[in-house]
Amino acid sequence: METTSQTTSRAVAQEPAVESGQQLASARRTVDGYLLAPFPWYGLDEAFTGPRWLMQVGMAADGTVEHGSTGHGDEPSVRNEATEDREKFAVVVTVAAHPSRRSADGTGLLEATSVSSAAWLAGVGLLSFTWPGQMDHTLRDDWLEQQTETAWALADDLDGSDWSTLSLPVDGVPTPFHYRESEFGWVLAGSTQEGVHVGAYGRGMSAYGLGFAMIKDISAYA
Repeated sequence: METTSQTTSRAVAQEPAVESGQQLASARRTVDGYLLAPFPWYGLDEAFTGPRWLMQVGMAADGTVEHGSTGHGDEPSVRNEATEDREKFAVVVTVAAHPSRRSADGTGLLEATSVSSAAWLAGVGLLSFTWPGQMDHTLRDDWLEQQTETAWALADDLDGSDWSTLSLPVDGVPTPFHYRESEFGWVLAGSTQEGVHVGAYGRGMSAYGLGFAMIKDISAYA
């Protein structure tokens, strides 16, 4: 049996941990994958006037697009002392909302996605651009594995004390989000009325003033 956590974990693992804006640019997929999605994409609303850019999409084993990310602001690098004060970015994660269903080949069952799915993807996304100071590659690998498990546990307990509730506009409608902060940035997750869950993570930009909106033309991000 194939679960949401397993498929989501695999999708996240396909997204490389990039260490600079240049590497991020070269790692981006084209808009083609986004255009294949059977659901609408979300980004920051028109109040945000800074740069916008594509990141990556995540696909199921049968090639169906299940989630993806769009970036806003500075293209993030892995956090270190040289960049942490300069970077200001917010990444919006869109996750298709669907009930449990049979896999395309009929051999397994895909569990339903939820707000926790968006919270997990956002939490791991923030970690992928985080590298605590004075930590070598080996230590960071161990740290990243540990923090990834923590992100999953947090996403699985959205009513826990680590989360607060934040109301932000989605397509102009006040919408409740689960929100948490850490020394590395912030993470939030909620649902829309358009059949998708929305997660977001960022650093250097306050989450409190953000709004989300359906992207009318995803090609504008390319």
